[in-house]
Formats: sequence, C-alpha cells, structure tokens
Amino acid sequence: MARWFEIAGPCQLDKHYMLPPTMRLPNLSRFFEQESYFVIHAPRQTGKTTAMLALAKELTLNGRYAAVVVSVEVGNAFKHDIAGAEAAILDTWRDTIAVRLPVDLQPPDWGNGAPGQRIRSSLQAWAQYCRLPIILFIDEIDSIENEVLISVLRQLRDGYPNRPQNFPSSLVLVGMRDVRDYKVADGSSGRLNTASPFNIKVRSLTMRDFNTAEVAQLYQQHTDDTGQVITLEAAQLAFDLTQGQPWLVNALAKEIVEELVIDTEVAITVEHINKAKEILILRNDTHLDSLADRLEESRIKAIIEPMLAGTELGNVPNDDIQFVLDLGLCKMNPQGGLEIANPIYREILPRVLTITPMASLPQITPTWLTPKGELDVDALLEAFIDFWRQHGEPLLGTTSFHEIAPHIVLMAFLHRVVNGNGTLEREYAIGSGRMDLCLKYKSVTLGIEVKAWRDKVKDPEAQGLVQLDGYLERIKADYGWLFVFDRRKNAPPFIDRLGTKTATTSKGRSVVIIRA
Repeated sequence: MARWFEIAGPCQLDKHYMLPPTMRLPNLSRFFEQESYFVIHAPRQTGKTTAMLALAKELTLNGRYAAVVVSVEVGNAFKHDIAGAEAAILDTWRDTIAVRLPVDLQPPDWGNGAPGQRIRSSLQAWAQYCRLPIILFIDEIDSIENEVLISVLRQLRDGYPNRPQNFPSSLVLVGMRDVRDYKVADGSSGRLNTASPFNIKVRSLTMRDFNTAEVAQLYQQHTDDTGQVITLEAAQLAFDLTQGQPWLVNALAKEIVEELVIDTEVAITVEHINKAKEILILRNDTHLDSLADRLEESRIKAIIEPMLAGTELGNVPNDDIQFVLDLGLCKMNPQGGLEIANPIYREILPRVLTITPMASLPQITPTWLTPKGELDVDALLEAFIDFWRQHGEPLLGTTSFHEIAPHIVLMAFLHRVVNGNGTLEREYAIGSGRMDLCLKYKSVTLGIEVKAWRDKVKDPEAQGLVQLDGYLERIKADYGWLFVFDRRKNAPPFIDRLGTKTATTSKGRSVVIIRA
C-alpha cells in the first residue's frame, strides 16, 4: 500500500513518510542509565509522541527495560475530582500497556490505595512485580490541571526515592510545556510557576524541528515511492516557509500530492509550494487554528501586539518569553531579537486578527477594478479614504489589540480588495517601528508602509519615507503608500486629520502619504 504524508497523529513506518523518529532528540541513554526523571516538551504536532513510541519500543526490544508510553489526557475531564481522574487514567494505562508490552512485563492488578494515592500504589505494585526496570513515558501531562495535576506530580515525587525495585526506574513527562507552565487554578497567573511538585527532574529537554536536509530527505521518500519529482528548489522553499516545523512540512506536501498535483508524472515546483501555502493559511487547519486561539491570552498578546506594531517589548517577564518559545509560536533570531517562528505563522497571526473587523465591514462596491478586472490604484485609494471617513473610527473597536487597531482595520479592508484574486503579504518585527504590506493583484504590486504616531515621539513621516523606499526596492515596486495613523491622546479630531498628499522618495519613487 502506498505511503502518505501524515498530519493527524503519530506516524507509522509502514504507512507514512517519516524520518527516524528519535533523531531529533538528544541522546537519552545516560538519563535511563542514571535512573533519571526528566521532562521532554515541544510544541504541538512536532513528533513527540511518535518519537516516544519508537524509543519505548526500542528500549523494550533491547531486553533491558519494560518501556511504555501512556497518556493522562482522559483525566482532563475530571478538573477537581482526583478519585475520578485516577480511575480513568489507570484504566486507560492498563489497556495501553496490554497492547504495547508483552504479557510477562504487564502489571498485576493495580493497587487499591485511597484517592490521591492510587497512581503511586499502582506503579509501586507494578515495579515490584515486573522482572525488568520500568521506564514510563507519561504523554499529554499538561492536559490535566488543578488538584488532579498537583496530586499526580506529588505521587510521582513520593515514589521516586523507592526506584527502581519499588517504582519506575526512569520517568519522562511529555507535553507542550515545561513544569512551571502547567495549568492550575490557584494564583493570579493560572500557572504552576514552580517545579516544586516535581522537583526531582534532572533536565527539561526539547525536540528540534527538521533542518533543510531532513525536509529534502522526507520529500525524497515520496519520489522514491511514486516517481514524482519534488524539485530541490521546492523542498528548499518548503523549509524556508515552515522553518522545518514538522506538521507544516507534511501539510504542504500532503496538500500538493493529494489535491493539487495528483499526476505523478508532473514535477512539484516552487509554484506548487506557494499555492499550497496559501490554501493552508486560508483553510486555517486545526494546527494553525489552535495557535491563533492563543492570541487573546494576555501573556501572549503582550508579546505579539508590540511585535505587530514594530515597537519594543517593554517589561515582559522572562517566563512569558520562554512560554511563546516553548509553544513554538516564536523563536530567537540568531542575530538577536524575538520573532515569529516561521513565515506561515507570521502570515496567519495578523490574518486571524482581521476576522472580526472583516465580518463588521459594510458592503463595499469594488470601484477599484477597471472594466477588464485590473486594479486601479488611484481608485483604490479614493475608495479607502471614503471607507475610512465613514466607517474607520467605529471599526477600531472591533479588536482588542488597541495599539494596532488601525493596522488591523486597514488589513481587513485590503483583504476585501484581494478577495481571492490577489495576495496580501506582511512583514513586521519588534523594534522596526512599522508594518509593511505588499498587495499583489494580477500585474499590480503595491507596497504599503504603516506607521503609528504615538505620544512623546516626533512625526514619523520622514522616517517612514526612508523605510518605504527600502521596502519598495526589496519588493521591486516603484509606487507605494505611507500610512501615518495618529494615535496620540491629543490628536486632532478623526475627520480633521484624514487626508493625502503625494511625495517623492530620495530614490525617486512616487508615493502617497495618507494620514488618518
């Protein structure tokens, strides 16, 4: 049976294109030899469970350990019911172990301890009964919360001194977050904020994304199986757009080979990768949707909003920066500075913020199109000014990202303009002082610079013209717009400050300055 690119769960070698699942993990052998308890955390859908399953199988087949992956996710339904959660978790563990371990390594009847002790007593009984040291991988650990989470962690800590004869020799907590960020109801932050209930861990490790060569190797498997060529340029672009995020790498290829280019005689090129990228972004699949949902979390918003605005981060706690790194939402640039993890995420996040403003837009007749369906840039500017005069100020209240509300409403309007027949691309970064937009519609490329004039800073027009000049050069356009949104507390009334004027950049490009 032909293999396929998998995006919905753990990969299997006989069914899915996949690379050796443990190659992106650090060497863990010494942790097992030293009977260590530790944490492996990585963003959702990076291959953690696939890797843990493969590692556990390998360790068991070597004959030195009884190693198995179990999950506590069923305990999520019991937010405050420790006894109910323990019963559900232990029943699931027994079923899982029966499938994944040989009969002679399976546990006896679980212990019948009191609520809050059943997981500890059950693991103790298994360790005493089992002829080999147990290595237990507990997956989805951060899916349980509150008293249940604290109880599980404390039971594991209580049993730790009795290993390996009377408790698992090694134990690995596997999830999206490190221990400090596990969810609890107590405290103002809603997080554990400490490793105390599990202060026996020796390390917190993470799982890296694919590198360029690994993306090419994964795609080559499809070529080897089907004969369909994926050009090196296409594989390189896939890496550039995803930065090796495994779900995105697989999702791009799956969209192409199963939907866009099903004829294996047709080679997959850069154009196909770009088209698949747009489809994924517009469709907003579960993986992307789950990231976007986090934008309203205050600790994430405090980082993403200034990033979109191009301002400095300000007094953001180190833990919050580590949190967006752990989620895979952001990364640290090797040259310094926090940035969105990859170009696809960078495109998704501002698009999500435009959903409510777009739903709030009035009906707008596309007066910016010529009779032949081409974009008339002058008519577009006139339509925008008329739209902003009538609807701009009320629409600013449709987003909770107040610092960049004008940017968001502008993008919502421009999405109405492209309407599936063009593209709107964005560039933004912490400390850049701007957001850049590139609107492409058939033969027209329009570069747009968006700046905000805030209190205690000078008029940003001059700086904006220099920045727009550089941006137009980069996107190979000779014409552009510079928006200056006046966000000062004592700014003139909305209608009074709305206006346009033409200017020429230092490199001779014609631009329009729009003040609003």
